Amino acid sequence: MAKDTLPRLRAPRVDPPFRIVLVEPEIPQNTGNIGRLAAATASPLHLVGRLGFRTDERSVRRAGLDYWHLVDLEQHPSFDDFLARHPASRLRIFSSVATACYLDADLRAGDALVFGKESTGLDQALLDRFPGDVFGIPTIGAVRSLNLANAVSIVLYEALRCTGVLGHAAPG
Repeated sequence: MAKDTLPRLRAPRVDPPFRIVLVEPEIPQNTGNIGRLAAATASPLHLVGRLGFRTDERSVRRAGLDYWHLVDLEQHPSFDDFLARHPASRLRIFSSVATACYLDADLRAGDALVFGKESTGLDQALLDRFPGDVFGIPTIGAVRSLNLANAVSIVLYEALRCTGVLGHAAPG
């Protein structure tokens, strides 16, 4: 049997879905990887503020993002615009300077998983605005933080695990 005709392991959708929120992402390859993750998990991707790259079809095609059309994408001029358009989404904010672990974030369906830009993360003002909603991914070695795409993957799959949908995965 050809590899492309073999059944793939599939899990049910989360309703409401988790929202992946990237505030001022700078590196197109990271956003591309996160876009693929968003499409693979039926999680809307929200790009907030000034981007370090273009998202037109030609630009994303050049970056090898041939699945970009599968991404449920929304762009927002500001974080306040995101909040106004999605007031029911509970915030779970992730930062390398957090003191609470992502495993303690009580992740629930419909949460907005918020991440900052690669170079400096989220502004301190935003972290101060939502102090009880900021979590981090612990590191063991001397590295100060993880790659953005890796961090989003870790948190999103933990969120999916917490909802129980991964326990219902089956070939399909």
